[in-house]
Amino acid sequence: MKIALLGYGKMGKTIEQIALNRGHEIVIKATTENSNYDITQADIAIDFSLPDAVVPHLTNCFNNGVPVICGTTGWLEDYDKMVALCEEKKGAFIYASNFSLGVNIFFELNKVLARMMSNRKRYNVSMKEIHHTKKLDKPSGTAISLAKDIISEHKKYDKWALDSREANTVPIVAKRFPEVRGTHIVTYDSSIDSITIEHKAHSREGFAVGAVVAAEWLLGKTGVYSMKDVLNIG
Repeated sequence: MKIALLGYGKMGKTIEQIALNRGHEIVIKATTENSNYDITQADIAIDFSLPDAVVPHLTNCFNNGVPVICGTTGWLEDYDKMVALCEEKKGAFIYASNFSLGVNIFFELNKVLARMMSNRKRYNVSMKEIHHTKKLDKPSGTAISLAKDIISEHKKYDKWALDSREANTVPIVAKRFPEVRGTHIVTYDSSIDSITIEHKAHSREGFAVGAVVAAEWLLGKTGVYSMKDVLNIG
């Protein structure tokens, strides 16, 4: 595949190396300073840019018939608009808050556990996410996805909030430390015991591999998909 990297920070560089190792070619490396590019050179685009850049990048891809993988978080107020444009242009699109193959398995475990705990009134859920100090959004997109899945599967909860003790709320604690790749912990706690599931990323490579695998899977398709489709889970 000929790949356009929309965003060429640390994640973009890691994706580049994974893609080259898998026999692909990088034809565009778009940065804030290098935003004039011809997207039609590419077979597919992978966006790990900045929230403000996502809508222009996606619009350009859909208008030019280029499938796009997006892993940038913090822009989802425009998600439905971008899905509508993709469908109008008969494009192809995958957004994921986290492309790690392990995290997407973790998403499914989280939903199953929330369903199992829905009638266990003794237990209260809480979540902690830990990332590096350069991560811009708080809580992480992955934490928000986990919280939304708990809300969809658990009768007790109808919203999430940072550092909240409100009833019917999934509380999220977000911490930032140097050189942390990403840890997400979901705990159900009672006076008797606790049940915890955890995912810990050891490097950026897992996210990069997942994004390239998703791009390989999406090429030649039309429609809006998720990592569940890529991995055939759930």
